[in-house]
Amino acid sequence: MKKYILAAALIGAFVTPASAGSFYVMFNKATKTCSIATAAPSETEKFSMMGIYGSEANAKMAMAGMTECRH
Repeated sequence: MKKYILAAALIGAFVTPASAGSFYVMFNKATKTCSIATAAPSETEKFSMMGIYGSEANAKMAMAGMTECRH
């Protein structure tokens, strides 16, 4: 029984960080605005990726400090 509990704990430890996801700060070249997304920009001619962050709070804090993202 202990083997199964240990195996479940190890699987959970590796699955949790992967499901947490990443947050991308993107700059829209046409509108000159920034946004946060959970997927990397696929339209590289329209968007510039400004950074990848582990949490939405970190992405918002970083975006607030970027000169391109200030209005």
